[in-house]
Amino acid sequence: MSDFPVVVTGEGVSRQVLSDHPDLMVVAFRFGATGAIGALHDHPHVQSTYVESGRFRFTLGNDEREVGPGDSFVVSSGVTHGCTCLEPGTLVDCFTPRRDDFL
Repeated sequence: MSDFPVVVTGEGVSRQVLSDHPDLMVVAFRFGATGAIGALHDHPHVQSTYVESGRFRFTLGNDEREVGPGDSFVVSSGVTHGCTCLEPGTLVDCFTPRRDDFL
């Protein structure tokens, strides 16, 4: 169990830091409802996303893809990305370096 708090980031969406180090951070994003949105954004961190459960439609730059349990992908630094929840579930994201704004 993580010692970090659960933070509500939007309607039906929360995040919780699972572990962190200056070079790497692991974060769970939980989507509790179909239609919940992970807003489009970008950041200087390289991000990997693993779909623990649920289904999501991701926008990655100019591309869209649908992902489900067991899928994973990498988002390069500076690429605009976001998602729409198609079935409630959890995404596990890793960031390098860590997202100090999440602490």
